[in-house]
Amino acid sequence: MVTGATPQAVAEFTESFTALLIEQGLPRMEARVLACLQITDSGALTAAELVARLRVSPASISNAVAFLEQQGMLRRELIPGERRERYLVDDDIWLRNLVASVQMQNSLSDMTRRGVEILGPDTPAGARFEQSAEFVAIVGAALRQAMEQWRVRLAERSAERE
Repeated sequence: MVTGATPQAVAEFTESFTALLIEQGLPRMEARVLACLQITDSGALTAAELVARLRVSPASISNAVAFLEQQGMLRRELIPGERRERYLVDDDIWLRNLVASVQMQNSLSDMTRRGVEILGPDTPAGARFEQSAEFVAIVGAALRQAMEQWRVRLAERSAERE
């Protein structure tokens, strides 16, 4: 539990945060797992702890963790001296997710440009792909710029602490 928060306030916030993640397109179980990890002070829980907190099957946790890991939204860590893993979110969760998004945008950009080449820019389908390619390129550039701004801000914060 989060220190200083009432159990009811934490439960209500967790429910609201989970609902927002679902509205943003995250599948329900994945949203529940991510919210559960995010609200813990440590940001880390084992599969057994997630099963107990969410009252779901180990398979549900396994599938959700695999999805979230693929999206860059959590990472696995072996517990020292044990064979178990814990799953964790940290301060870089959204940056890693953005990096994964940029990689997907790059792939989409490459594919849309390929569509223009194959279909021809003078066909209706080719024109749609060309417009999509332009949009995806703009989005990708904006995401890369946001990541760079964040890195600069983190470097500034780090320098201030020293």
